[in-house]
Amino acid sequence: TQSHAMEEDTDVTSYTKGLNGLSHEHKPLEEITNGHSTYKPVMNGVAIDHTSSGVPLRSLPISTLKQNGLLQTLAAGGSHPEPAEENDDAELEKAKQEWEALENTQPVATEDSNPTPLISFNEALQYFQTTDLGDLLKNIQPTIHRTGLAAITHFLFGPPRLHKELLEERDLVFAIAQCHVDNSQTVHMRVLQTIYKRLIRSRLDCPRYGAHWENIGFQGTDPATDLRGTGFLGLMHALYFVMDPEILPLARDIYKLSQHPTQNFPFSVMSINMTRIALQVLREEALSKECNRRQQVVGVLNEFYVATFLHLYQLWKTQQKTIADSGFVLKEVELFAKKNPKQMLRRLEVFLKERRTGGVPRGTSPDPQAQQPSPSLGEREARAGTGQGSRGKEMHFIGVCDLPPDMEGEARLI
Repeated sequence: TQSHAMEEDTDVTSYTKGLNGLSHEHKPLEEITNGHSTYKPVMNGVAIDHTSSGVPLRSLPISTLKQNGLLQTLAAGGSHPEPAEENDDAELEKAKQEWEALENTQPVATEDSNPTPLISFNEALQYFQTTDLGDLLKNIQPTIHRTGLAAITHFLFGPPRLHKELLEERDLVFAIAQCHVDNSQTVHMRVLQTIYKRLIRSRLDCPRYGAHWENIGFQGTDPATDLRGTGFLGLMHALYFVMDPEILPLARDIYKLSQHPTQNFPFSVMSINMTRIALQVLREEALSKECNRRQQVVGVLNEFYVATFLHLYQLWKTQQKTIADSGFVLKEVELFAKKNPKQMLRRLEVFLKERRTGGVPRGTSPDPQAQQPSPSLGEREARAGTGQGSRGKEMHFIGVCDLPPDMEGEARLI
């Protein structure tokens, strides 16, 4: 009786004769539900049950396993997917995220890209001439405020006053020097892109922020942070430098020297210093005589900026200066520029004349992208010179800072 009960409780697996005399086990199809089998391994004719019910399960024919997609799983050694597949999916997702991040930070460099068009100095200047700068004009200080004996001495023996018809143009210059970079202004962004592309000879736009700005001599990832003390005028002078076809070779010579292994210096920061010096000389009215003679302010200031940069370039190159000498060199350049503004401009005229008569100067080549020079510039004539200077107490370059307009007579590094 006990044996008969065991037979009733235990399902008997049926066998059929197969190939090579081997037998196959069969289980009824009703044991498969929802595409999943309840198959359990059989040892000694008894199904091994890993569940808590303890009820042995019947085997299935191989054809049934194949139809339900389970044969491959069993052949792989289990009914669960391989962990490697999950790892592959995770790696794929991670790579996708990294690629998306890369696309968001790198400039697009495809044939279908539309780079920002270059902007000339005159176009940028026209933008400021037609923009309401009333709020900025309220804060400018175009001249040095003198009192007492200093005022009397300046009136009797100082430079002539600027003609009244030029006061508005002079005030515009100081208003631009109060203007900050505005990311929403297309002209502002075009100026930045033009300076970058002309210096490194690229046709592609660069991101607004990034370490690439350090390649042209800014101190960080945002050029706007270096413009304190000169405002947008610092960029306007750099734009003039790289867009005037006659002085572009000089700009690239200076930029090349700034990349020298031992004589390197931050090109754009040094350019901002030249703008600061030029502004101070204009504020002290040392350029008033030349402005009155030419009946313009912007053109004279542009040339004086270039002449100051040329003077620094010649000192730096001929005297083998390094970044450790920058403080001393800037002080010497500023003092010389204030005392000899006319001589500075004449030296620039001579330098450019020698380049014109000598053909392609010092390895530079004519630039097909160069635009016409500003019509406000007077004709340049001949004569060249080299910057003179003596060594003195060494000062260190200290980066950009605000420029108090009333600090007259001192060398201020920005």
